[in-house]
Amino acid sequence: MSAPTAQSAKIVKRSELATRLGALRNTKRVVFTNGCYDILHPGHVDLLARARALGDLLVVGVNDDASVRRQNKIPARPLNPLAHRMAVLAGLESVDFVTSFSEDTPLALISELLPQVLVKGGDWKLESIVGREVVEAHGGEVHSLPLLPGHSTTALIQRILKLGS
Repeated sequence: MSAPTAQSAKIVKRSELATRLGALRNTKRVVFTNGCYDILHPGHVDLLARARALGDLLVVGVNDDASVRRQNKIPARPLNPLAHRMAVLAGLESVDFVTSFSEDTPLALISELLPQVLVKGGDWKLESIVGREVVEAHGGEVHSLPLLPGHSTTALIQRILKLGS
């Protein structure tokens, strides 16, 4: 299954994204967040909408499949391949651009893009957010936004597994 063509304009190769953002940076405030987004749930949608509200454009960096596997998530993940995860994110109104990264952290991607705002979920302490120093060194802001209670991919997977047993 390929990504929907209607949303493909939002899915941008990493090698092209910095150039595209460079032209917009003078008039738009760029917000960046990242994650696996294996099974999109209301907590993701809420966080992405609140992240987007902190600026004019929201860029979402998505861990590629190998990067997710190296995080030792249980059960074996990702459940959805990268192309599918990116397509679903591109379908959200709050998301302006989606790209992927293969490293264990998004530090190199953040250093390339230099967003004005970096956002992670409230399960991350500000001092632990990867890329914080880079963004702040360029005059940007870093936010750890509260999570929507009761929503997590791991909890959702555990509930599904219990249904099958």
